[in-house]
Amino acid sequence: MNHYKIAGLTIAMEGACETLQRLMKSYGANINGKADITMSIDREKMHKTGEEYPHLSPDEWEYIQTGYAFACKLPDFDGFCLHASAVALNGRAVLFSGPCGTGKSTHTHLWRQYFGPDRVVVINDDKPVLRRIEDIFYVYGTPWSGKRALNTNIRVLLSAVVFLKQARENHIRRLSNKEAVQMLFYQSQRPGSDRDRINRLLTLMDALLQKIPVYQMDCDISFNAVKTAYNEICQLRMETENKR
Repeated sequence: MNHYKIAGLTIAMEGACETLQRLMKSYGANINGKADITMSIDREKMHKTGEEYPHLSPDEWEYIQTGYAFACKLPDFDGFCLHASAVALNGRAVLFSGPCGTGKSTHTHLWRQYFGPDRVVVINDDKPVLRRIEDIFYVYGTPWSGKRALNTNIRVLLSAVVFLKQARENHIRRLSNKEAVQMLFYQSQRPGSDRDRINRLLTLMDALLQKIPVYQMDCDISFNAVKTAYNEICQLRMETENKR
């Protein structure tokens, strides 16, 4: 049984494939005592379900399935995975989310170009974890980070979530809580039909919306789009801090 520390949780996993072991190497940990999450890989079941997706190799299928199994457990620990590309700048995380093809990874790449790769760290390029710890929301890197496997094993304060929409002009607006929870729920990795965990997930999202601004940004692929998001997020944070 191999042990890992992912998103602040101890994970015990048996029989991971070579690809998964390689991707999880930087998350390895020496754990004493019972793990928070134990994951056992049923090869026979994995092989049977994988036959429905012949375009995926067994390693790729295992990578996807273990990531999903991990995400399903997160509501038990005040957490969830969001389909997003997450970056850290000045100790604060911004998540760019939206449907496939809207330019999430492209936008984080623009941030690295504009601010410099020494200042902007990619936390996770596909499914970062959001967790509430003592009423503060953090973003974590995980090994499950999409095709390019871009992730960093760090924890960063969550500053904002931005849902992207392709457009010719750049415009950002803060979403109402009703709009935001729908988009967060749609882009989250949900725990199947487990009603208890779904309720926990919705309760957690409600708490997140009391503390974290969620935006929709219509944008093109340019540094102006970067400045539009950055200026709005920073201005709101300064206004909030001045009120305290």
